[in-house]
Amino acid sequence: MAILPARPDSENETDPAAALHLEAHGYVILPSLLSAAEVEEVRSELAPHLNQFGRNPFEGHRTQRVYALLAKAPSIAPLVEHPKVLALIDRYLAPSYLLWGGLAINKHPGEVRQDYHVDDEAGAPPRPRPPQGVSTMWALDDFTDRNGATEIIPGSHRFGPDETPTADDPRTVKAVMPAGSCLVWLGTLFHRGGANQTDTTRLGITLQYCQPWLRQIENMVLAVPPEKAARYSKRVRAMLGYDLMQGSFMGYVDGRNPGKLVDPFVEDADRPCAQER
Repeated sequence: MAILPARPDSENETDPAAALHLEAHGYVILPSLLSAAEVEEVRSELAPHLNQFGRNPFEGHRTQRVYALLAKAPSIAPLVEHPKVLALIDRYLAPSYLLWGGLAINKHPGEVRQDYHVDDEAGAPPRPRPPQGVSTMWALDDFTDRNGATEIIPGSHRFGPDETPTADDPRTVKAVMPAGSCLVWLGTLFHRGGANQTDTTRLGITLQYCQPWLRQIENMVLAVPPEKAARYSKRVRAMLGYDLMQGSFMGYVDGRNPGKLVDPFVEDADRPCAQER
């Protein structure tokens, strides 16, 4: 399959090698995007919230998870709109794509691996198909072979409906990367959280994006209410849901642009009823 062309309206410049790897293998690692100081800032903001362990095997009984990230750790906003990451996502998702979900994942010693899964399966047409979403994992610790690095099956984004990895699939690759790096993968790629076989924790942040017409897995406008969303850029607010879908009225509140809940000077559009007579 040929690499997808850059979207004409994208403001972000793509690394061609990264784009080719993502298209061919379904994932790519962007190394060392954050400085040590930036990693530490995020870690310090997350620390007070790392107090809830998973409630089921998928969340991980030895894994702490933090949801509603942008209501708790403002330093995560630059990760949400990092230009090198968005340049890749721009190639797969339509304009006005949304932040589908975002959470911190802190694996403790003794955590076991997840089952293989894909991120954008809900309501999707049969495989093989284009991705409905693109996911990322930001390493706030070094991701190593033994501490729970994300495990992936390269090329599995093209699997058909009857192709599913086994628990011990020999094609498994671990996304080993230094702190500050970002793993990007297509929503159709089979992946899982790895087991932590060390005596220390492993902290990462997963930010996931979806097509603008899909329901977000995390209800972002409740997770990050207007008074907290106001601190962020227009792009981040839009990905939370404080904007209309480009070229439509999808997402309006009382017939108006939801961005007005955050900024009264946001440009409004004609009321939807004027277009539906």
